Amino acid sequence: MGICLTIQCLFVSALLRCYTILQSRNLIRPTLLWSILPLAITLLTMLVGNLLQMAIWGGLFISLGEFHEFGTAFYHSVVNFSTLGYGDVVMSEPRRLLGGLEAANGVMMFGLTTSILYAVLHELMSSAWEQHAARPEPAK
Repeated sequence: MGICLTIQCLFVSALLRCYTILQSRNLIRPTLLWSILPLAITLLTMLVGNLLQMAIWGGLFISLGEFHEFGTAFYHSVVNFSTLGYGDVVMSEPRRLLGGLEAANGVMMFGLTTSILYAVLHELMSSAWEQHAARPEPAK
């Protein structure tokens, strides 16, 4: 779980750095395209981070001898991480607890992903409101 948290924090740090650079260069504007772009980049980056974590869990399951092929291990990991819990593929009795730990990890990582998306959306909306409020009133 510590590895997953580290990965997620690295992805968040990279996003914050990119966002800071874009903002310092005045590339974030309250238009439709420039509002969608930061959200889309954030969502895709966090998705890649989550998929990487699922792959790491799948690799752990293979290294423990639970699965023999990565496809099945990754599928099982995605089901656990996303808390779907289909139950069509299960691990052996001694290692079933890992599924619950991965699900708890997934809940935390999806929560962090959601909070980052909210933070970006909040910043975009605040910027748009500030620019709207700074406009001069039309003459009557």
